[in-house]
Amino acid sequence: MSVDLVLCNAKAYVGKKLVDCSFAINEGKILKIGKEANMPKAETKIDLKNLLVLPGLIDVHVHLRDEGKAYKEDFYSGTAAAVAGGIATVLDMPNNNPVTMSVEALKNRMKKAEKKILVNVGFYSEFPKKNSEIEKIVTEGAVAFKLFMAEQVGGLNIDDDSALLEAFKIAAEMKVPIAVHAEDRSSLKEAEHKFKRANCNDIHAFLKAHSESVEAKAVKRILNITKQIGAHIHFCHVSTEDGLKVIVDEKKKGTPITCEATPHHLLISSDELKQIGTLALTMPPIREKHHLTALWDGIKNGWIDIIASDHAPHALEEKKAKTVWDVKVGVPGLETTLPLMLTEVNRGRLSIADIVSLMAEKPAEVFKLPNKGYLKEGYSADLTVIDLNKKYRIDASKFHSKAKYSPFDKWTVEGKPVKTFVNGQLIMEDEEIVAKPGSGQIIRRE
Repeated sequence: MSVDLVLCNAKAYVGKKLVDCSFAINEGKILKIGKEANMPKAETKIDLKNLLVLPGLIDVHVHLRDEGKAYKEDFYSGTAAAVAGGIATVLDMPNNNPVTMSVEALKNRMKKAEKKILVNVGFYSEFPKKNSEIEKIVTEGAVAFKLFMAEQVGGLNIDDDSALLEAFKIAAEMKVPIAVHAEDRSSLKEAEHKFKRANCNDIHAFLKAHSESVEAKAVKRILNITKQIGAHIHFCHVSTEDGLKVIVDEKKKGTPITCEATPHHLLISSDELKQIGTLALTMPPIREKHHLTALWDGIKNGWIDIIASDHAPHALEEKKAKTVWDVKVGVPGLETTLPLMLTEVNRGRLSIADIVSLMAEKPAEVFKLPNKGYLKEGYSADLTVIDLNKKYRIDASKFHSKAKYSPFDKWTVEGKPVKTFVNGQLIMEDEEIVAKPGSGQIIRRE
C-alpha cells in the first residue's frame, strides 16, 4: 500500500508524552504512528529533523471579518495569518456585515469562505430574532452561539433575562455551547456617558468605564440564568480576578461552564497599555498586574480551559481615533499567540502538555470538534511543527494579516511554528504559504 505522505524523524506529543516517531498520512487522516521502518511507502516523504510536532492547534476566538469588513481582514489573509501562527483550525465570530444570525447569512458566509480559506473554519452565530430559527442555524452547521453583552449585536434582547433564558433553553437542548462576552451593558454605558459628559476621553477613562465590576456583574447574571437549565456557557477572554473567581466558584459546584484567556490579558498590564496607547485597546481591556497573576494562577490550577487569540484586526487609522471612545477595539493575535506561549514554555511557566491541552485538546472537547485536538490514528492530519529553540523578534510589518500592528511588536520570543499541516497538506513552511486558497475545510456541526 502506498500513502500520500510520510513524516519521519518527529518528536511528537502522542498519548500525553513526547515520543520519537513517524506519521503515515492518507486522504487527510493520520493512518499510522510508529517507527520509520514500519511506515508504508509514500508518494512524498518529509524529514522533520527531530522538530517538535503537536496536534494542529485550534483558536476558538477569531474575527476573520471579510464580507463588509474585508478592508480589515478577509478569509484568505486571516487564515494565512492563522497557518503562519501554527493554527490549523479557527472558529469565526459572527459580528460581521451582515451579522451571522440567520441560516441565510451562515450559508452565504460558508460559501464565500470555502474558496479562500487555508485552515479549517467553523462558524459561530449570534442568536436570531426568532427562537424558532435557532435549531435551523444549528442544523446548518454553526458550532456555537455568541452572546455579546456590552451591546446588542444579534437578534436577542440582551437586557431581557426571560428572552435569554428561552434562547439558552433551546441551545441547551441541542447541546450547543454559548460563548459569552461578559461586560454588563447598563453599567458600562452609564459610566461611559458620565466620562463623555466630563470630557474624559483617554485610556484612563476607558479603563474606569470597563471596570472589574462590569465583568463580574455580567458573569454573575449569566450564571444565574444558566443555572436553571444547565446550558454550556463558555466565557470568552476572562480578564479580571473577580470575574475568574465567580467562574471558579461555579465550576466547583459542577456547573457545566468553561472559560478562556488571551495572551494580551496574560502578558500586558494596564501600565504597559498606557505606554503603548490605543493600538493595544481591547474589550475587555488590559488590566492591572494582580489580574495577570490571577489569570496565570487560573491556568496553573486548571480553571482556565483554553487560550485563544481574540484575533480582532482593524485598519491602522481605526486604532488612532481622536477620542478613546471612537477607537476600534481589538488586536491581531493569530501570528503571535503560539510564539508567546512557547516563550512561556521556555521560561518554565507552561509545559508542552499545557500548550496542547489549552490550544488543542480542550478547544476540540468544548466545541465538539470530532477527530481534532489529538495526534491519533484515524484523526485529522492537522499538525503544528515547532522549532522550540528559535529566537526572533516579532515584526508586525511582516504579518500575513492585513493588520500590520501588534502590542507585542518587537518583543523577543523563543519558539516558532515552522510548518503547519492541515488535513494532511503542508500549508505553511518557514513563514511562507505553500498551498492554494481553498485548501482548508468548512467545519459543520454534526
